[in-house]
Amino acid sequence: MPDPQVSELGHAIQEVTEKVQLLVREEIALAQAEMTQKLSRLVRGIVAGAVAGIFALFGLVYLLHAASWGVWELLGTGNGPWLGFLIVTLVLFLLGAIGGLIAFRLIKKATPPMPELAIEEAQLIRETVSGSKRPGTAVPETPR
Repeated sequence: MPDPQVSELGHAIQEVTEKVQLLVREEIALAQAEMTQKLSRLVRGIVAGAVAGIFALFGLVYLLHAASWGVWELLGTGNGPWLGFLIVTLVLFLLGAIGGLIAFRLIKKATPPMPELAIEEAQLIRETVSGSKRPGTAVPETPR
């Protein structure tokens, strides 16, 4: 006849093993979700930065074009539309600055891309599991 305590112990070990496997799978899923979220923020920040760079580049083109028209007018060869080019340049630089600020904030939120919640949860689980094995900690005995 098998010893009932050994059977209960085997069942308890199997149950603990299943729970630990479930916890590990959930922690991996949490880490994947966190990394996906942070990487998507990082990509959005990079895109916003690229858009800001494009606006700044076009602003530079218009500024140089306006400067050319301005120099032409300063030479006194007639009226030119340089003021319009200058206003468009300032608007483009303003849009580039706003886009750059948005990109900076998005990239700052996303870096470093580490699954912080999963790491914190794993540390709590480790502390809980190792807390029951500390020396001097009394483990309650099951009644016989």
